[in-house]
Amino acid sequence: MGLLEFIKDYFIGFWDYETPKVMVVKNKTLGVIYRGVQFLVVTYFIWYVFMSQKAYQDSETRPESSVYTKMTGIALQGDRILDMVEYVQPPEGGDVISTILRREVTYNQRQGICAEHFTVSNANCTTDSDCIAGEVDFDGSGPRTGRCVPYYNLTFKTCEIQTWCPVEGYAAVREPALDEAINFTVFIKNAIHFPKFKVLRGNIKPHKRNIKKYLNKCHYHEEKAPYCPVFRLGYIAEQAREKFSELCKTGGVIGVFINWKCDLDVDPSQCAPTYSFRRLDLRKNLISSGYNYRFAKYYSKDGEEFRTLVKAFGIRLDVIVHGHAGKFSLIPTIINTVTAMTSVGICSIICDWIMLTFIDKNEVFSDRKFDDGTRTPKPAQDQCTEFTIMSYGSNHSDLSEGVAL
Repeated sequence: MGLLEFIKDYFIGFWDYETPKVMVVKNKTLGVIYRGVQFLVVTYFIWYVFMSQKAYQDSETRPESSVYTKMTGIALQGDRILDMVEYVQPPEGGDVISTILRREVTYNQRQGICAEHFTVSNANCTTDSDCIAGEVDFDGSGPRTGRCVPYYNLTFKTCEIQTWCPVEGYAAVREPALDEAINFTVFIKNAIHFPKFKVLRGNIKPHKRNIKKYLNKCHYHEEKAPYCPVFRLGYIAEQAREKFSELCKTGGVIGVFINWKCDLDVDPSQCAPTYSFRRLDLRKNLISSGYNYRFAKYYSKDGEEFRTLVKAFGIRLDVIVHGHAGKFSLIPTIINTVTAMTSVGICSIICDWIMLTFIDKNEVFSDRKFDDGTRTPKPAQDQCTEFTIMSYGSNHSDLSEGVAL
């Protein structure tokens, strides 16, 4: 019978209708909390959601973008003149470009056999038995021949290998840093397209007279020349909080961030990019810190192939484009407005919890708030209180004389 009664009561109660009952609680503390929470909720939606985040706009965060880069500058190194062909990689320009700041050059290498560098693991030896023929050390320069030979003109010996001789570690010549590179300039041309709004923008101001002459003379300045995307390498290093002299020693990777934040509710011509710079590679207490790479120049001499091996240290610039565009749309405006109006209801929930948990110790408010229309209301007791409750609903009760709490 217990289970049947439960099912019966549940079935009958399922068809009951519940409606909120309005109560006016004349309590200043509760009223201050209620209005304070209301003020915070309304302020959050007006200032942050609508004004700061522009929730009334439809937005696009994945634009189409293209980047073209070109570096210029001339440096004097000894008796040699170095231009962009000598120090810029890759030559065609793109969203990644690098410039050589320092070189370590190994001249006149040719295929043959010679002593392995002494810093390679297990390269040092005393007899031929210490060198296994055909063994390859992946930190070394080539396969071993099985012989233990003098290390060039020094007294100790290392294992003989087959490779490009002489090995880089022994014969490399360190050239001085290219200090003049601090004044090299890099031109960064960027175009961005927001297909949802059919807006195309570029970081060079259109319809400017003598644009070529202007770009040849200007340097970027946030206020004076915002549409001149020509940057000095020294300026880039400074903005990334790096010392150019340190970059000349080890090299480094610097990110050039182009940020487009466009409000299309105003004239699209006001949609202009901002630039920021930050070093991207890890450089603290790491053996592989910095940026370097190797390349070789091959030539023939008396029918034999030779090469010049170059280990280049430099700055690599990674151009990264971010874009965000927004324009007024009715749908997000309605959605966020309804959300704001609904969120105001949290004020009543908080105040109800405070009232029923900390104020209503004799359950006077809870009896009135959760009134059952099938029951006859209890008469109020003539006791004093500082609260006045006025209820509106199917059962009207006057508690103006108060109920003791």
